[in-house]
Amino acid sequence: MLIVGNWKMFRGPDPAALAGLDAVVCPPFTRLRDCVEAGLTTYAQNVHWDKEGAYTGEISAPMLLELGVVGSLVGHSERRQYFGESDETVGLRARAALAAGLRVVACVGETIEERRGGKTEAVLRRQLSVLEPHPDLVLAYEPVWAIGTGQTATPETAQEVHAFIKSLLDAPVLYGGSVKPDNAAALLAQPDVDGALVGGASLEVDSFKAICETAARIPS
Repeated sequence: MLIVGNWKMFRGPDPAALAGLDAVVCPPFTRLRDCVEAGLTTYAQNVHWDKEGAYTGEISAPMLLELGVVGSLVGHSERRQYFGESDETVGLRARAALAAGLRVVACVGETIEERRGGKTEAVLRRQLSVLEPHPDLVLAYEPVWAIGTGQTATPETAQEVHAFIKSLLDAPVLYGGSVKPDNAAALLAQPDVDGALVGGASLEVDSFKAICETAARIPS
């Protein structure tokens, strides 16, 4: 059961307050070193596909590894929505990061318009088509309509979609979308939910610890 906290563009909590926690944190770039030095399993929020080059604002896998960072998110819905991330570039980032020795959490998910239009499976099939099975690849299903909105997919909906994703690509699948201490148990208890990608609740030490403790109680 893997719990990943995505701090997004927030400074986040004191890494020392999370020391010893069995979880992954994805802080902004300015706090990567702090988290590594606190002994936390630290992932970046993004990684480029080239080792170096004229890519202002990007960061490469070797640079992250040099800091002690062990993994990265790729393809988060906010990268797709605000920064022009495409399925093709998600695939490039994932393959390059895995080849360099980073672990990867690759995010997929549909918008509310796509869900209402009955396109969920088609969207996921397209997004997953650029990814290949790898021992260090984990997927995160994040329904875009449930991110930062307070809405959450029902446990039954999450289970149905996770099972579909696994039918297309053999990899663990995390659920991401307004995961909180009060809904984590029901979501994590689903047989095809292998953990959670936590946004806002990961910024508060007590709530993030509560989710991690809930996950630890779920039979593997």
